Order: sequence, then C-alpha cells, then structure tokens
Amino acid sequence: MILARFYPILDVRACLRIGLPVESAAEAMIEAGISILQLRHKGHFDRDLFALAEPLANRCARGGVQFVINDRADIAALLQSGLHVGQTDLPVAEARRIAPGMFIGFSTHKEEQLRAAGFVDADYLALGPVFGTVSKENPDPVVGLVEWKRLRAKSTKPLVAIGGITRANAADVFAAGADSVAIIGDLYDGVTTGAQLRQRCEEFLRL
Repeated sequence: MILARFYPILDVRACLRIGLPVESAAEAMIEAGISILQLRHKGHFDRDLFALAEPLANRCARGGVQFVINDRADIAALLQSGLHVGQTDLPVAEARRIAPGMFIGFSTHKEEQLRAAGFVDADYLALGPVFGTVSKENPDPVVGLVEWKRLRAKSTKPLVAIGGITRANAADVFAAGADSVAIIGDLYDGVTTGAQLRQRCEEFLRL
C-alpha cells in the first residue's frame, strides 16, 4: 500500500469537544476524498465504542479507505482493519501473530527508537511530535523540524510526521522528507460542522 500524504486522525475526544458525532465526522472526511483514516480513542475500548467502530470500518471498506485502529490489535483483527501501535502497546511481532497480513504502523519519538524500529515488521513508522502538541496529555519531547529531517535519513521505511502539524507548516514538514503527515488538532480547531470538517480535509488534501 502506498502511504497517503494526508493521514487524518478521527479523534473521539476531539469530536466530543466540538460537538460533532464521530460518525458524522468520519463521513465528512470520507466525502472529502481521504484514503486512510485512524480511529483514535485513549481510554477503555468498551462495547459501545466497538459498536461505533464496526460500521465505520465497513463504511471505509466500501469507500476504499484504509481504516486503522489505534493501540488495540484485538479490535483491529475483529474489524479486519489496520493497526497503529506505540512504544508501550502490544509489540508489532505479537500483533502479526493475531493477524499476519494486518497493515501496521509504529510510533517512534527519538533516534534510538527509530533505529530500533528498522528491525520491526511495520508497514510504516511515525516520528514526532515534530512541533508542540496539545492532543496528548503527556507528550514526548518535541523533535523539531531540523532534527526530524536528520532522522528521516536514518530510516528506509515510509515515515509519517505527527505532532502540531498544521496547514501553515505542513509544506515545511514535507520538505523535510515526510511521506505523510498525521493531523489531529488542526483538523478540529474552529470546526463545528461536518461541512467545515470536510472543507478542512480538502485543504489538507490539496497540500
């Protein structure tokens, strides 16, 4: 799979904050023309959230969008979706035991982690935060654009930049060698409707 340049994150908490149902937000993103979508939920993945995620996975499948579940390999396997895991989640090798052909991304935050990830069977790596971010409660230290560009050369895997990326600075991140930019905060800031979210996605897709 060729990694999409624009990697939108469907953040449950952000949707609640702006008063937009998660289903409506997902539909707006799909209508905008995205090709990958990650469902991000930092908290207990209960049966209600599974009941929300299952139709989203089906909708993405119908629309040709790669659906990705954050953190939970078991849920991703049940939904036949992709998976994104971090440094403290189930190791990629163990996730492969659950679903051998699963599309998997893996987060890194510094050089040692990025180098080690070269030996991990992930389809892509993420590196960040590039800039300061408010979407995580306890963010890792900011990598910075200069260091991010230097570390880009340390990996041969597709690399997603994440953390504080906006429409205003995304071009600089691509210039630093990013294959893709994962967006959370700037997707939702100032947005209150599905139409506005669709427009915001379209702006990122044009970058």
